[in-house]
Amino acid sequence: MSTLHLGQVISFDGSPFDLGPDAAWYERRGAILVEDSQILSVDRADALRAAHPSAEIVDHGDRLILPGFVDAHAHYPQTAIIASWGKRLIDWLNHYTFPEEMRFGDPAHAEEIAARYLDLLLAHGTTSVCTFCTIHPASVEAIFAAAEARGMRIFAGKTCMDRDTAPEGLRDTAQSAYDDSRALLQRWHGKGRAGYVITPRFSPTSTPEQLEALGALWAEHPGCLMQTHLSEQTDEIAWVKSLYPEARDYLDTYEAHGLLGAGGLYGHAIHLEPRERDRLKEARGALVHCPTSNTFIGSGLFDMGGLTKEGQIVGLATDTGGGSSFSMLRTMAAAYEVAQLRHRPLHPSELLWLATQGSAGALRADHRIGNLAPGMEADFTVLDLASTPAIAQRAARAGDIWEALFPTIMMGDDRAIVATYVAGRQAYPAA
Repeated sequence: MSTLHLGQVISFDGSPFDLGPDAAWYERRGAILVEDSQILSVDRADALRAAHPSAEIVDHGDRLILPGFVDAHAHYPQTAIIASWGKRLIDWLNHYTFPEEMRFGDPAHAEEIAARYLDLLLAHGTTSVCTFCTIHPASVEAIFAAAEARGMRIFAGKTCMDRDTAPEGLRDTAQSAYDDSRALLQRWHGKGRAGYVITPRFSPTSTPEQLEALGALWAEHPGCLMQTHLSEQTDEIAWVKSLYPEARDYLDTYEAHGLLGAGGLYGHAIHLEPRERDRLKEARGALVHCPTSNTFIGSGLFDMGGLTKEGQIVGLATDTGGGSSFSMLRTMAAAYEVAQLRHRPLHPSELLWLATQGSAGALRADHRIGNLAPGMEADFTVLDLASTPAIAQRAARAGDIWEALFPTIMMGDDRAIVATYVAGRQAYPAA
């Protein structure tokens, strides 16, 4: 049976970074037609009702129907340590992250956190995520199984670390990283809505031999994504240079081992050198902006204006738990604030595109998720543009949809999420 969802509707015909706000299609009384987990049509409500008189109607009133949010970089094992006080990157890893990740050798713990994490995402309107796991294969199994149970499109991989800069309980080897990753890839990649991601944590916790092994695995499976971290903090960059003295720059530690290319996801990418920017653009690697994490851990200000202007591929992400929120609304707000500090304010259409189609493009999945269009998977969220008195009084004065949406971007939270649909099925609140 087909279902018509009625409400205000926004979809994208292109990038607002290229076309401005006109890249978005908006209909005050619009509708999306969903059948068998896919979107069949997006149009005015009266037109679709007339064309499909037998469709079931779900009327969301004046609420806004948007593509489900896409989080392009996260660490689901850090769910329980989100909002931990007072550390910068290297101390954060040693004091909070590594002790927590050691717990994921217990499959029951991994299953508990994976379920909690995905339910938190759905409550915040996020329908897809690309996440790091831990070195334990059980942590990968847990998140893929939890996503499968919820019908979510997910991207994930075993985090690989074999250098003694990581604690003994969280180290694998070059060979076991290759073998475990390959086995998990063969088990999960392309199964339902799962995508495997080859995952060296970052150069300081991998030996050249491990990076070489994972580069070889990516060459064998170029249809997979590869995710890592790049140039997050200045002291991290100095650390990388001390460990890889022969490298031209931080990016070269990946490039020299086959870990630079299309489908590569480079989280943070704040303090890039000119050569790195040139090579990332040429190779069509994707940069993932993590604004709440970058400010929370004190990393720096991402150059959104400059990087998008020069044609880089950019996605948006929470980076939980270094990031301080599970919400892509809060992440959009932080992206706006960071851009203001860089003297290039982001339009609401640009913020929304980054959290949906932009992130989907970074994950090479924008033909499936991140937009409302015929043939796309029916992942969408329904947003209340008056979810609190403060938001409502500002939205009431709006002159257009962007003025109405912007207060929710800046002040909204999970109270703004009326419903989240995954593959056409209501996933939040529980039906």
